[in-house]
Amino acid sequence: MQEREVFDVLVRGDGCVGRALALALSAQGLRVALLGREQPARSEDLRTYALNASSVALLRELRVWETLPREAWSPVYEMQIHGDQAAGRLAFSAWQQGVGELAHIVDAATLEQQLGAALSFAPHVRRVSAPVPAALTALCEGKESEAREALGVRFERHGYGQQAIAARLVVEQPHQGGARQWFRAPDVLALLPFERPQAECSYGLVWSLPSERAQELLAAGPAEFESALLQATEGAVGPLRLASGRAAWPLSLGRADRVSGPGWALLGDAAHVVHPLAGQGLNLGLADVAALAQVLREREAWRPLGDERLLRRYERARLAPTLAMGELTDGLLRLFASETPGLRELRNRGMGLLNQLPPLKRWLTARALGA
Repeated sequence: MQEREVFDVLVRGDGCVGRALALALSAQGLRVALLGREQPARSEDLRTYALNASSVALLRELRVWETLPREAWSPVYEMQIHGDQAAGRLAFSAWQQGVGELAHIVDAATLEQQLGAALSFAPHVRRVSAPVPAALTALCEGKESEAREALGVRFERHGYGQQAIAARLVVEQPHQGGARQWFRAPDVLALLPFERPQAECSYGLVWSLPSERAQELLAAGPAEFESALLQATEGAVGPLRLASGRAAWPLSLGRADRVSGPGWALLGDAAHVVHPLAGQGLNLGLADVAALAQVLREREAWRPLGDERLLRRYERARLAPTLAMGELTDGLLRLFASETPGLRELRNRGMGLLNQLPPLKRWLTARALGA
C-alpha cells in the first residue's frame, strides 16, 4: 500500500492569493497542498489590478514579477482625482512623493497565469482535488467561501446596490503613465493606464454605478457606451473607444468576525471585501500572504503551525490595516454618494485644500503604497 503524503499546510483557493501563499510557504520548505475549485476557462478576463509597492516586492520575492511580459503591466506616475465641482481637484505624482511610481497596473489574467507557472517549479507544492489533512488550513476561496461557513465564522456583508463595469479602452493620445478618477454622486469612474491592446494608448476601465444604470450601460451599443464615457470623463483624455467586451460584478463591503482559529486562517476576500474605488482589494490579500508567511517563518521551533496563539499574531497584524481600508473606502463612497448641496461643496473644497498640503499628501501616498 502506498504511503499517504503528509502536508504541513492545505491552501484552499487557486486564485492569486492562494497561489502566492503556496509559493511563499513552499520557499520555507513547508509541504503545501493546493486545492482549487474547477473553473470554466474564461474567454476574456477584463480585470486589471493596481498593485502597490509592497505587493510588487512580494511578487519579486516569489520570482514572479520578472516573468510578467512587459505589455502586461504599466507604471503609474501620476494620479488625478476629480470631484463633482470645479474646486474638487487632487493630484499625486511619483516625483513629488519621492518614489519611482505610485503603483503598477497589471493584467489580472496574466498575473494569475504566471503565479501558476511558478508553482510548477515549486518543489514542495502538490495540487489536490479534495481536502487533505494538514496542520494548518489557509482559506483563500474568496468571499463565497464554503469552508469559512463550515467553521462557523460570521461574514457580515453590506451590499452597495452597485456594480463595477470593467472594459479595455483605447485613446488617441498616450497616457504617459497617468491615471484618472472621477468621484461623482452616485458613481466612481477610474481610468488605469495600460499597454493592451495598444501600447501607451490603452486604459483599463473600472466604473462603479448603481446596478440599474450599470445594466443599462452593459446593454448599450458601443457608440452609446462610448458617448456615456466621454460625458462622464468630461473629455479629459479625449474620445475613448471600446477595445473589448464589458463585464460587471456586484459591489459590497464585507468582513469576517474572526480570521484565525485553531488550525485555520482566512486570507484575501475570504476575510475582507472592500469597494474597488481605492484599488486595494488584491493589495490587502497579498499583504495577508506576506503577514502569515512572516508569522510562520518566525515561529518558535516547538510551536505547531496550527497553534491558535501563533495564528493570533497574524490576526493582530492584519486587523488594523484591513479595518482601516474598509472604513476608508466605505466612508469615501458614502461621502461622494450624497447629493446634499452643502455636503457636495464641503467635500470638493476639502479635496482642494488637501491638494495644497504636501505633507498630508505624502502620508496618504505612503499608506496607499503599503509603506
